[in-house]
Amino acid sequence: MSQVNILKKLFFIGMITSSVWLGLGQEKALADESRTDTLNFVNYRDVRDLNPHLYAGEMYAQEMLFETLVDITSTGYKPCLAERWDISPDGRIYTFKIRKGVTFTDGTPCDAYAIKANFDAIIENRKRHTWLEMMRLLEKVDAPDAETFRIFMKSPYYPMLTELGVTRPFAMISPKAMKNGSTKDGVNAFIGTGPYKLAKVVTDEYAVFEANENYWGEKPKIKRIVVKVIPDNQTRILALEKGEIDLIWGKNMIDADALNKYKNNKAFSVALSDPTSTRQIVLNGQNPILSDLKVRQALQHATNRKAISKGVFHDTEPPADTLYARSVPYCNIALTPYEYDMKKAAQLLDDAGWKAGEDGVLVKDGKRFEIGLLYNSNSVTEKTISEYLQHEYGKLGVSVRLRGEEEQSYRDNMKNGLFDMIFNICWGMPYDPQSSMAAMRQRVYGDYAAQLALPDKKQIDDAITAILSSTDEAKRQELFTFALTHLHNDAIYIPLTYETNKALFSSRLKGVGFTQTQYEVPFTQIYFEDK
Repeated sequence: MSQVNILKKLFFIGMITSSVWLGLGQEKALADESRTDTLNFVNYRDVRDLNPHLYAGEMYAQEMLFETLVDITSTGYKPCLAERWDISPDGRIYTFKIRKGVTFTDGTPCDAYAIKANFDAIIENRKRHTWLEMMRLLEKVDAPDAETFRIFMKSPYYPMLTELGVTRPFAMISPKAMKNGSTKDGVNAFIGTGPYKLAKVVTDEYAVFEANENYWGEKPKIKRIVVKVIPDNQTRILALEKGEIDLIWGKNMIDADALNKYKNNKAFSVALSDPTSTRQIVLNGQNPILSDLKVRQALQHATNRKAISKGVFHDTEPPADTLYARSVPYCNIALTPYEYDMKKAAQLLDDAGWKAGEDGVLVKDGKRFEIGLLYNSNSVTEKTISEYLQHEYGKLGVSVRLRGEEEQSYRDNMKNGLFDMIFNICWGMPYDPQSSMAAMRQRVYGDYAAQLALPDKKQIDDAITAILSSTDEAKRQELFTFALTHLHNDAIYIPLTYETNKALFSSRLKGVGFTQTQYEVPFTQIYFEDK
């Protein structure tokens, strides 16, 4: 059986077979062509806690309700709640002029004092946000008047505006919605300044968002968005065909089969983004077996990225040969990929002293080559890839124990370094590469533990630290090249595929696309074609 067929077989194990035919329910889908002001959207789970200063809620929903000081666009930073800003010559003081006349949907003015109240709440919970280097360097904030807000930094920080543009945790909520001026223990309501407001939530069933009639910016054409909760992939597709929903959007919301099935169907449209992030496996260098560079290199060469791309994703996620896609700023550098080569992988393991035992499992100094691979049990994709890699690495005599855990447990183990191998993704645009690399220096995700035993760990960290303060583009490129080259040569990450965002939707729907952040659905750009 071919590798691709193995992947296909694994992918469909445990999935519910559904007979969904082209054209089924299309009469229903086209029946209400006069509807232009209500969009029926879908998600696999409830919107949850939309407090923008915490991390539990759905980001697409938070971005409908809340706004930041600046917007991150394909052409750079644009004013949002701040009309303009200035940076002091030493790079330490940021002064923002706050847009006049903006109010939260409860009527509270969104002035500099409201901005400061938000930052005070964020700073109160500083430890929760230290995945952003900015929070480590932030000294204080103030609001000398209603139109002026200032941030004081301990030292210059190059990605400052990027991090201020991310919804979590730097989006603004009405101070009246806070609990005694705080947001770390929850909020009383989800009140923002964004183009939509939350009208109703029926937990695990649906949420309704209505256009903010007092929105300061361009009013959205879609006046009402209903988000239906449909966990099952096939059920979502059937709902689209029946006309019960108009849009399926997100990198994990649509399987590759569905995209291929509908791409030539006139009733529906398909959209695919450029690479957003890298799907990867992190190898824990503190593991006695994985501490050997030759072993890590062997696993790199034993990973057939092209087979994974084709067999699991039908080429909708291209094979990844570097930690960041070359389209990411500063990452288009000369790195030699680890080509798929099982003979080379076997030779590297032999050179490292691993010999076949009686049962075929490799042995060295009386110790069997047994390692664990931890994945998110909620991800069918990760389970599928895990089973495939278990099969492939097994050909070399490598025994891989698979362990799926629910998301929170999986993330806790990652953060604490309690894994041999674990799935992860880069953060994607606009965070990368600087923000995810900054987090490598702290016990935030699995990177720190994985890299801790590397002989060049300090050099890599020092280069990353210098990147974050340097404003010299040539120097920044030099430092990025140094750090990324060392990480690549250390073989501590096995890149698998470059994730892409996907959309499947009614052909009546126009303006569907993708933004600079992989979680933001561009609802304000979407509209129905008039008939």
